[in-house]
Amino acid sequence: MIPTRNSGSLTVEGFVVQPHSVSEDIEVPGSLLSLEETQIRAEVGGRIVQLNIQEGAAVKKGQMLAKLFDQDLQASLRKLKVQLQINQKTVDRQKDLLAINGISQQDFDLAALAVDNLKADIESTVIAISKTEIRAPYDGKLGLRNVSMGAYVSPSDIITSVRQVDNLKLEFAIPEKYAKNISVGYAVKFKVDGGGVGHTATVIATEGSVDQATRTMRVKALVKEKNAELVPGVFATVNLQMGFNPAALMVPTQAIIPQARNKQLLLLRKDSVQFLVVQTGIRDSSYIQILNGVKAGDTIIITGLMSIRPKSKLKISKVSKI
Repeated sequence: MIPTRNSGSLTVEGFVVQPHSVSEDIEVPGSLLSLEETQIRAEVGGRIVQLNIQEGAAVKKGQMLAKLFDQDLQASLRKLKVQLQINQKTVDRQKDLLAINGISQQDFDLAALAVDNLKADIESTVIAISKTEIRAPYDGKLGLRNVSMGAYVSPSDIITSVRQVDNLKLEFAIPEKYAKNISVGYAVKFKVDGGGVGHTATVIATEGSVDQATRTMRVKALVKEKNAELVPGVFATVNLQMGFNPAALMVPTQAIIPQARNKQLLLLRKDSVQFLVVQTGIRDSSYIQILNGVKAGDTIIITGLMSIRPKSKLKISKVSKI
């Protein structure tokens, strides 16, 4: 609006600054992932003699997925158990002899040590046998099978994968300026690519530091909601409400006069004007937050800004509010 002159005064419009709740909504990309996902490998190399992997099936923690050849270890275990029985009987006899000074203490100690060594060998063999049993680490859902019955596998071979699908996690990154606004327990809203409804997740962890290359901080949120469109691996758009302020001082965006090094507002003082350097904050389509320089109840000029000089006389034709 072009200001008009009335008896030497410029006729302009004003705006009364008042507290107003405001927040800045941002959208960032994210990924929906399984809460836990593990590639199943064998601890030792061996030939598969039993395979219980049904692709896509649910499994329980500790359920046998595959069994490697262990007959050699089983034979060694039986041999050690027989030797233990014999040595234990020897210790029992020598204990009676020791009581009547029939043998020396040293001879008895050597026999007892042989028993302890055999028990340790048995325990070691039992552990080796357990390594030939490949079991599910937790309740979950099996992925695709990469091996067949009778195949030889090594620790580097991926047999299958297990995913925990009861709960999902949402991973995304936020710009560093918002890092202080995100903490454990913060609720986020998101939509998946191609999805028709919104979903919620709760932040369970943050990276704790900002990535120097991207100037962002990684965030992980837990999704407990059950919905057919929530599938691990899908793209998600995360909506975050940042910088909420219940009493922000907002002014129309056209009231700001951009300068080379700062921004200014025109503050009405009786029938004259004062040029104020201000700092701005959150912006929306029509208003912008003023962080300093004005207070609630002040009247600022919103029209004819380019025609007003420091000593201009003003006449307010209209005063508006949010």
